[in-house]
Amino acid sequence: MSTLRGLYAITDGSPAPGLLPRVEAAIQGGARLIQYREKSADPARRVAEAQALSVLCSGHEVSFIVNDDVELAAAVGADGVHLGKDDGRVDAARVRLGPRAIIGVSCYDSLERALQAAHDGADYVAFGSFFASTSKPAAVRAPLSLLKEARARLPIPLCAIGGITPQNGGELVQAGADMLAVIQGLFSATDVGAAAKEYAGLFKTA
Repeated sequence: MSTLRGLYAITDGSPAPGLLPRVEAAIQGGARLIQYREKSADPARRVAEAQALSVLCSGHEVSFIVNDDVELAAAVGADGVHLGKDDGRVDAARVRLGPRAIIGVSCYDSLERALQAAHDGADYVAFGSFFASTSKPAAVRAPLSLLKEARARLPIPLCAIGGITPQNGGELVQAGADMLAVIQGLFSATDVGAAAKEYAGLFKTA
C-alpha cells in the first residue's frame, strides 16, 4: 500500500455508477489515498459503494479510507478510517480495525488536538480549512503557520484540506503538508484524471 504522502482524494457524494470510474481516473492521475465520504442515510448504498471502492483501490495498490464510520471500514475491509471530533477515539478504532489500520484525525486549527491525536496513536492528522471551501463553507480556517509549527513538533504525516487548488496547494506542501486532501477541486473537474495529475505534480516539484 502507498505511504501517507501525495494527493488524498475524497469522494464528493456522487452515486454509482459514476463514482467508480471517476475515482479510478483520480488514481490513474496520481491519487495515492482515497477516502469514501458519504453522508447518505442509506446503509445499503454506503456498504455497496464502500465495498466496490475497497476492491478498486486494492487492485491499484492505493490505500482506501472510510470517513467517520469505523464499523463500515471494518465491514468492507478498508485500510483505515478518518475520525472527526465526534467520531470516537483513536484507541477504540485501533482495537476494532487492528494494528495495521491507517487512522487519521481531523484537527481543524488546533495543534493541541493534533499533539493529543499523535499521542493516542493516530497515523496522520489533518488541518484545515486553509482556504474557502465549497464543501464546508462554514469550516474553521487554519493559518499556514500552523502547518509549519506542526511539522516541527509532530513525527507523523500532516494532511491539509479545504479549498485547495493546483495554484495554492504548492505553498501547503512547502509549509510541511505530506498530503493534500481534495474534494471539489478534483471531482468537479471535467477531466478528473488531468486534475489529479496537476495536484500530484505539486509533490514532485516540492
